[in-house]
Amino acid sequence: MATGLFRRAVSRVSTPASKLIRSRAHASEAQAQQVEAKAKDQSKMKTFSIYRWNPDNPTKPQLQDYEIDLKDCGPMVLDALIKIKNEMDPTLTFRRSCREGICGSCAMNIDGCNGLACLTKISSGASTTITPLPHMFVIKDLVVDMTNFYNQYKSIEPWLKRKTPPPVPGKEIPQSKKDRAKLDGMYECILCACCSTSCPSYWWNPESYLGPAALLHAHRWISDSRDEYTKERLDAICDEFKLYRCHTILNCARACPKGLNPGKEITTIKHLQLSTGI
Repeated sequence: MATGLFRRAVSRVSTPASKLIRSRAHASEAQAQQVEAKAKDQSKMKTFSIYRWNPDNPTKPQLQDYEIDLKDCGPMVLDALIKIKNEMDPTLTFRRSCREGICGSCAMNIDGCNGLACLTKISSGASTTITPLPHMFVIKDLVVDMTNFYNQYKSIEPWLKRKTPPPVPGKEIPQSKKDRAKLDGMYECILCACCSTSCPSYWWNPESYLGPAALLHAHRWISDSRDEYTKERLDAICDEFKLYRCHTILNCARACPKGLNPGKEITTIKHLQLSTGI
């Protein structure tokens, strides 16, 4: 009987102690969860190293770091750039427009690869480096001079040219579905310059080599059944620099944000010239 009383007494004494131990265990667990949550929050912080150069203060270009909270930012690189410009540094300069991969304005080099900032997701790494399109004259920060690029595009005369009037005056020129399908993979080009500025041949000969984008558009009009200047177009680009500086490196295909293959179209142009004896 005494032994039973002693056991109940020990039980009464030890119960508060066990509760204390459990409460401390719960507190430690809560602290561990807080530390883990804090670590997760910290992992959402990301550094963007962005190329900066200002013509009004022409010092040596440099990379400037910006740290932003990805929890308060959209998923694309362009979202991060807009957030930096709006909230941290209004002097940051870059081009943008549609935000849907249609205009090609936000083309830049992101972590060593050319692409559109609006279509490039923010990577999971600790930092991302953003620079202008390579081997282009920089106007300011991420904005490059596209004058030479557009002049090369203009030089291939990217419009319909005919020697005869339309079959029905004032009406469109008919085209079969089969002929229309020949333009697929070319008409989608948005002239973002990602392909041309990833091409070593274009880096070495920017004034004389037309580059992947212009040549892709040249083939688009050469292949158009409604155009009647096929031979003249082939003659115009039959040059050791304009066309044959392409060495089929195919960086252009890897860089194209629309999934096109300018290198394939350039090879087709070369085959056409051989088959027509130009």
